[in-house]
Amino acid sequence: MKAVRIHEYGAPDVLVYEDAPRPEPRDDEVLIRVHAAGVNPADWQIRSGKRFVLDEPFSLTMGFDVSGIAEAVGSDVDHFQVGDSVYGMLGLGGGGGAYAEYVAAPAVDLAHRPRSLDHVHAAAMPVVALTAWQALFDAGELSAGQTALIHAAAGGVGHIAVQLAKWKGARVIGTASARNEGFLRELGCDEVVDYKTTRFEDVVRDVDVVLDSIVRDADAAIDTVAGETMERSWSVLKRGGILVSVCAKPSAETAATHSVRGKYVLAQRNAAQLGEIAKLVDAGRLEPTIAAVLPLSEARRAHELSERGHTRGKIVLWVAQ
Repeated sequence: MKAVRIHEYGAPDVLVYEDAPRPEPRDDEVLIRVHAAGVNPADWQIRSGKRFVLDEPFSLTMGFDVSGIAEAVGSDVDHFQVGDSVYGMLGLGGGGGAYAEYVAAPAVDLAHRPRSLDHVHAAAMPVVALTAWQALFDAGELSAGQTALIHAAAGGVGHIAVQLAKWKGARVIGTASARNEGFLRELGCDEVVDYKTTRFEDVVRDVDVVLDSIVRDADAAIDTVAGETMERSWSVLKRGGILVSVCAKPSAETAATHSVRGKYVLAQRNAAQLGEIAKLVDAGRLEPTIAAVLPLSEARRAHELSERGHTRGKIVLWVAQ
């Protein structure tokens, strides 16, 4: 099969489109004929050696978001059949594996693809939707009538979080550039703060949950802005409120000084939640936005676009021939 792999850490040019062994599913796995794979910041953070470091030499197939067709199922799998459309988030072990024509994944991590989405849009969902769900509801305990402030609201995690928060019945404030205001209001944002012209802490207060989804990177300028945003967010929370970051661990000491809480969320695979997310999609309550679709062979280009930041929604690789 064809796959995009890395054999060393570095810039996007270490991504190699090449022949690779086709995996065989274990008894508890589904072999997926991949149609599309989502691109996430974690992909290029791993590629560059900033997430974890493997002993060299190695061959690592990238990609955590997958949508495709069940090509084969293991003997212990009873809830999927050959030919089923599935989507899911692949595990960190091995770097994911979605940037390939086939991938074997544990059946317990997969769900049936939303009926109303094609493979490209389905591949855009798992990581960002699970991240937003677990940050807002599991960690943030967001409920109807509360107020949520979502940073980077037009980004991959942010634009899904806006929709989930509105579905839950919360008032939603998003930070973004002015060009994204119309887009975010269509998604349900009650208020949009242009971070380029307005300091959000000057106009926002008494928030129940802050979701910090600004991507951290080794680039000092990006990291400084992201870290500064977190520090400025403490003051907008009401007493007892929660700052949830999907990028860095909030300081417990700083949280205590503001009489609030801070939590860090690293998305976990959860097929049950993917099932609920699929229901929301099919009910018209949740829709992913695609920033760009590129063929698998142009994964380098996809990483370059992702690393630049400021994309609206998700970048997706089209895999099926």
